Formats: sequence, structure tokens, C-alpha cells
Amino acid sequence: MTNLKLSVTQKIPAFKAGQVLVLGVTTEAGKLQLREHSIDASTLVGLDLASLGVSSKQEALVRIPGPNGAVFALLGTGTDELDEDSLRELGASAARQLNAAREIVFDLPTDDERDAVSILEGAMLGVHRYSSAFSKSAKKEVLAAVTVLSEHKVSGGQIQRSRILARAVGRVRDLVNTPPNLLFPKSFAEIVSAESKDFDVKVTVLDEKALKTEKFGGILAVGQGSSRPPRLVKIEYKPKKAKKHLALVGKGITFDTGGISIKPAASMVGMKYDMTGAATVYQAILAIAALELPIQVTSYLCLAENMPSGTAIRPNDVITIRNGKTVEVLNTDAEGRLVLADGLSAASEEQPNLIVDVATLTGAARVALGDRYSALMGTADAVSELEAAAFDSGELVWHMPLPVELRSRLDSDVADIANAKIGSTAGGMLLAGVFLKEFIGSSKKTGKMIPWAHLDIAGTANNESAAYGYTPKGATGVALRTLVSVAEGMSR
Repeated sequence: MTNLKLSVTQKIPAFKAGQVLVLGVTTEAGKLQLREHSIDASTLVGLDLASLGVSSKQEALVRIPGPNGAVFALLGTGTDELDEDSLRELGASAARQLNAAREIVFDLPTDDERDAVSILEGAMLGVHRYSSAFSKSAKKEVLAAVTVLSEHKVSGGQIQRSRILARAVGRVRDLVNTPPNLLFPKSFAEIVSAESKDFDVKVTVLDEKALKTEKFGGILAVGQGSSRPPRLVKIEYKPKKAKKHLALVGKGITFDTGGISIKPAASMVGMKYDMTGAATVYQAILAIAALELPIQVTSYLCLAENMPSGTAIRPNDVITIRNGKTVEVLNTDAEGRLVLADGLSAASEEQPNLIVDVATLTGAARVALGDRYSALMGTADAVSELEAAAFDSGELVWHMPLPVELRSRLDSDVADIANAKIGSTAGGMLLAGVFLKEFIGSSKKTGKMIPWAHLDIAGTANNESAAYGYTPKGATGVALRTLVSVAEGMSR
């Protein structure tokens, strides 16, 4: 995908073998119709499209032979007017279904340059494949070029931005899809250190000895049951012209058994994806650095493997988080909030303008919002900023409350706070947010809580069903583009 030739042009290409020409199909007055297009599609005139299986249903795709060995791909686009989001979805769906083509040419209606580049961005998101753990006999990609026909000019900078975002989303997916015997705290930290050398960032890795010295009690506690010790990876991007500081904190549980509060076997499958938050904030800062945005960004990757053993934390253990607060652990499967507590405490010490944490935190998020909406909680100003960024990126978030009355459920007789309420599932997603709020520091300038947003992506980070739009089966890479959009907004 990195070598994929991308272009937006008004020039109509000549028909040739290996080329697939994507045309949109809609329904008007009960009859199938082609959307507005520029390519000569006269060979399709008179064909009974319905009898050929063509449909206007979103993402339905039928191939029909074209002139000189080219192929028409008639893509269902629904009946609504097409916008950036729908064009991004359609571009991805077509590219995914046409992965054996040498060149894909999109001839869909575009109202402006953002529409045109959205198709390109979608196509790049759609063609990504995870292949690292497959044998060498796995099918290789052949797609070499994606062209969008549009009368609207798109700058090289706009195309490059989409390429950077698609690459970052792809790397998140790759990391999340990696088997847990290959990706664990130490190897994850080594990957970050190696890959980051190509970017203008500084990487600091704290091993278990340094974590103890620096009082990261939450990360240490969660990781103490594993033979593969935990890590905190801090990545810093500090351009000279930066006026604001964004802190990103990611949950990085490389595998979650639940610990002593062990999960049922069926619930444990897929728990390699519990490090999605860390992968997301890692790739977000690299994308921000690649875009050379004038904003200081610090990412904290809180990495641990949650395993049951003779050294694992137990229910009723009390641990001390970096900010000095003590936590009684009542459920060792509520471990993500413990590592995030350390990360949020460390982020608060640097007094950023905004803290955003990203985590596959609670199964309750999926119960409440399904698998397409990420839960968003936090301070009012931060929530507004994240909502705007998500809307601009075409990603779905839903603002959830942080009810004050829930705090009493986390009262402990032996510590400042408990990490869970045993015996009650009511408001589990909200209760986790209330817990995290305890570890956000105050601004020295205003005396108020530092603006903070929490994204619970437990339902959206992994797609167990069939692919749709730019969302593949498996790791989705959700929230990456939203985080970059937040940084772009703060840079203005």
C-alpha cells in the first residue's frame, strides 16, 4: 500500500486490461440508474442491469466486461446524496472487493476536493491486509494505482495527508491483529523504539525496575502475574512552533486473561486486542509528526500482560498509583483502568492543554452502544472538541455522562477508591469513567480539572462480523483519524 500510485484527475483514461472502472448505481422512480459519470459507458446502455444482479443497495458490486479488456464495476450507492463519509465508505468497499485489479478508477460524483480525496482515503483504508503471520504462500497484493475522476483539483498535500492517515490506521490494525505470543510488553516497546527512528520523536521506555522507581504502581500490579514484565513507553513530539500540548494515553494490555478473576474460555478469545488503545495513541503521534503539525504531543503507552499466577495481584490487594492515591483491587479483570490511572497521572504532571485516553475498557460499552459507536466521556470542553473531531473524520462517538452519584459505589474501607463494584453491572461503562476521573490532575493556571476526554472503544476496536465500508473484519483502527483531527484543530 505504501507504493500505491494515487491521483485525482479530470483526464478520462483509455480503456485497458487490468483496469476496473467504478460507477455508482442508484434507484430513481423505481428503476436502476447510473450516477453522474464522465467515462463512456455506452456499452452498458440497453442492458437489463437488474437481471445481471446489479443493485443500488449500499456497497453491492457487480462486474461487467468493458472495452479493451477493462471491467466496469457497478457499485450500489443507495439513494441518498453522496457526501465525504459515504464516499469514503464506498471507496473502501470497492477497493476491498476489487483487490485483484491492477488499477481502479473511481468515477463517482464529487462536489468538492474533500469528496475526491475522501474516495482515495477510503480506497487506501480498504485495500489494507494483515499478512505478517501468514505463510509465504499467502496471496500478494497486485493493486498498483487508484485514480479518482473529478473536476475538483486536489493538492499533493491533501493526498499525502490521506496516505499518512491510512498508513497509521493500517499499522494499528497490524499491531492489534498480531498474535499475543509475538506481541507482548517488551516486544511492543522494541517495535516502537525501532519504528520511531524515522520520525521526529523521542522515545523513553521504562522497564519493571524503572516503573518501581517512578512509582507506577498500577502498571506494575497488573503485569506482576506474567513472566513477561510490563513497560511504560513515553513518546514525545516537540516542534519548535508548538503553542499547545496534547497528551494521549493508551491502554496496552497485550493479552487479558482476567488475571485471578479469570475470564470464561469463550470470553478470552480475542483478548489480544486489549492493547488497541496503546497502538492507537502510538500511531497517532507518528502521524502527527509526519504531518509536521505545530503542536506538542506526548503519548503514554501503558503496557502489561494480565495473567494468573502465584505472583498475580489478588482481589483485596491495595496498590498505590503514581499520583499517590491508593486503590483496592476487587476485580483483577478491571485491570485496564489501573494501568490508565498511572498514565493519566503522569500526563497530568506535565500540565497539557488536553488529555485524551483511548481504551478497550468495558464490555458494558458494547452492551450500551453496539459495535459501531465509541463511548465518549469527560469534561464538557474536551467532549465538545472530540465530538467535532470525530464528526470531521466520519467516525462515530456518543457522549455518555459521568454521574456524580456513582462515585460512592467505589468507596473502599481500606483505600482511597476501589477499582470495581462487585455484584452490580449497572452503569459499568460509566463507573469506569468515574474511576478514571479520579486520576486527572488540576490545571495550575485555572485550578480546574485539566480538560480530559475518555474514549471507550471496546465495542468498535474489533469487528467480529463481515467487513463493511472501510471497516475490515478484525482490528479496525478506530479513533486514530479522530485523534489526528483533534491535533489539527488544536494547531490552528
